[in-house]
Amino acid sequence: MPRKTLSCLCCGEIGVVCDNLAAGRMRRRLQDVGLTSGTRVKCVGRSPLGDPTAYCILDAIIALRARDACCVIVEV
Repeated sequence: MPRKTLSCLCCGEIGVVCDNLAAGRMRRRLQDVGLTSGTRVKCVGRSPLGDPTAYCILDAIIALRARDACCVIVEV
C-alpha cells in the first residue's frame, strides 16, 4: 500500500495511521486525539484557504494544521 503524510490525503480519502513522527507535546496531542498505529482516518474537508483540514478520527471531526498533519504517516 502506498504511504504518504496525513496532510496529503485528498477530501474523501481514507488512510490508516502507520507512524507518528512528531515529538514532545505535539506527539502526545496527536496520540490523544486518536492518531495511533492502526487508526483509520478520513479527510472530510479543507478550509477555504487550504489550512486547517478536517479529519474524521474515531467518529470525531478534528481540524489539524498542515504542519502538524505532516508528522503523521498513513497507508492509503
